[in-house]
Amino acid sequence: MTVALMWEARAVPGRGAELLAWAAEQRLPEQPLRRETFRAPQDRVLVITWWDAAYDADLPELPEPDGELVTRAVHRWRFESVRAD
Repeated sequence: MTVALMWEARAVPGRGAELLAWAAEQRLPEQPLRRETFRAPQDRVLVITWWDAAYDADLPELPEPDGELVTRAVHRWRFESVRAD
């Protein structure tokens, strides 16, 4: 089964590049099948990691950035792959 973990944070206005760099520097103790990083308006950063694991597996996730870098707590979601075209 493939599980995708999504991590999304919103930087303090004007600090999106810093948050993006911070996210790119974060290393996980295990390597996912794939890891992709995105940016969006309003200084938002999204990181998705794909894992070959059960939905409820204990998987490593990116940490919370320093509170002075973000406007709110990180949002996290977990999805199970049901179809790939």
